[in-house]
Amino acid sequence: MGAAVSCIATSLTWCFCSAMASLCGACCGNDKPSSVAPGAFSGRKRSVLLLVFAVILAFIFQYGISDVIVNLSPNLNFVTDGWWEGCEDYETESLQRRCIGNHGVYRVGFAAVVFYALAGIAVCCNRVANRVAWPAKYVLFFFLAVGMCFVPNDPLFSPVYLNIARVGSVLFIIIQQIIFVDMAHNWNDQWVTKSDDAEREESGAGKKWLMAILVAAGLLFIGSITGWALLFHFFGTCSLNTTFIAITVVMCILVTGVQLSGEEGSLLASAIISAYSTSLCYTAVARNPERECNQFLGKEDILGIFIGLVLTALSLAYTGWSYTADKTLGGSSDDEPAETAPETKTEQEKKKVTGIVTNDTNETAENDDENDETTDEIPNTFSNNWKLNLVLGTVSCWFCMALTGWGSIEDEGGVADPQVGRATMWVIISSQWLCLLLYLWTLVAPRMLPDRDFS
Repeated sequence: MGAAVSCIATSLTWCFCSAMASLCGACCGNDKPSSVAPGAFSGRKRSVLLLVFAVILAFIFQYGISDVIVNLSPNLNFVTDGWWEGCEDYETESLQRRCIGNHGVYRVGFAAVVFYALAGIAVCCNRVANRVAWPAKYVLFFFLAVGMCFVPNDPLFSPVYLNIARVGSVLFIIIQQIIFVDMAHNWNDQWVTKSDDAEREESGAGKKWLMAILVAAGLLFIGSITGWALLFHFFGTCSLNTTFIAITVVMCILVTGVQLSGEEGSLLASAIISAYSTSLCYTAVARNPERECNQFLGKEDILGIFIGLVLTALSLAYTGWSYTADKTLGGSSDDEPAETAPETKTEQEKKKVTGIVTNDTNETAENDDENDETTDEIPNTFSNNWKLNLVLGTVSCWFCMALTGWGSIEDEGGVADPQVGRATMWVIISSQWLCLLLYLWTLVAPRMLPDRDFS
C-alpha cells in the first residue's frame, strides 16, 4: 500500500512539475532555434519583464521582510545578523527600519545588476544569448535574489553597491534624456504623418493632429511652469535651492528658445526635456539636508518615489517595445537584420525524409557549415548585444535610488547622515545640468558644424 501511495505521489509530482515548466515556458516565451533570425524585440521584452519582477521583489524586501527583521533580535542567527549589520547603531526604531528596508532593496538591485552583467558577458560570447533559456534565467535571478539574503550588509551592499548604484543612476539620467528625446521625435513624427494622411483624404482635416501636438507641448510646459512655482514656494527658502531652481528655469527657457529659432528638434521634445529637468530639480532640492532649505526633511518622499517609478516604467516600456531603440540606444547601422528568403519547392522537398536514411558525412559537414553561417549572419542590433543589458543594469541602479531616497536614512524628522543628502543633491543637479547642456548641443551643433551629419 505504501509503495502504491509513493508511486502515485511521485507521478503527481512529476505531472505538476511538468505543468509548471510548461506554464513557465509559456509565460517567459518559447525559445527560437538559434538558426532563426531574431525579431526586432527578441529578448528585450523578457529582459524588461524580469526587471519588473525585480521591482516588485524590491518592494517586498523593503516593506515586508524588513518589518519581520526589525521584530527579531539582531543576534538571533546569521541571517538576521547580516540584515541588522550597521543598522543597530541608529537610535530610533524608525531609522533602523528604514536602514533595513533600504538594504533589502540593495539586495534585489545588486542581484539584478549581477544578472545583467552576466547576460552582457554571455551575449558578447554568443549573440543569441539574449533570447534563449529564459525560464532558466528567471530561476537564476530568483536564486540570486534569495542568495543575497544571506550576505551581510557591510561592505557589499553599503557602501560598495550603494556607490555603484549612484554612479549607475547618473548614467541612467543621461540615457533617460536620450530616450525622452527619441520618444518625443517619434510622437511628433507619428502625429505629423497622421496629419498628412488626413490632409490627403480631406483638405483641412490634418490640422487637428498638428493642434494636438501643440496642446500636448502646451500641457507639458504648463506642468513645468507650475512645478517651478511650487518649487519656489516650498523650497525657495534658502539661496542654494533658489539658485538651483533659477538655473533650471533659465536653462529650460534657453533650450526652448534655441529650438524655436531653428529647424533642429521639435517643440514637443523641448517640452518633455523641460518637464524632465523640473522633476530632477525637485529630486535634488528634496535631498537637501538643511532644515531651513527643506521643510519636508525626514518625511518619506512619496512624490519622489512616484516620479522615480514613472521614469522607470517609461524607460522599461521604451527599452522593451520601441521600434527605434535599436538605432537610438546602440544598434549597429552596418548590421541590418537579414531578411529570410522564402524556401523554394526544391528546398522543401529536401527536408522531407522518406525511405532509408544513411549517414552522409559530407552532407552533415555542409549542414554544420550552413548553421555556422546562419549564426554569423545574426545582426548586431540593440536586442542582440551587451548594450541592452547595460541599459537595464542602469535602470536597476535607478530604481534602487528611487526607492531608498538615494541611500539616505531619514524618518520622523531625523536624518542619520546629512553628508549623504548633500552629496546626492549635488550629483542629481549636476546630472540635470549635463542633460540640458547635451540637449542644447544637439540643437546648436548642426548650425556650428553644417558639414557634419548629425542625423
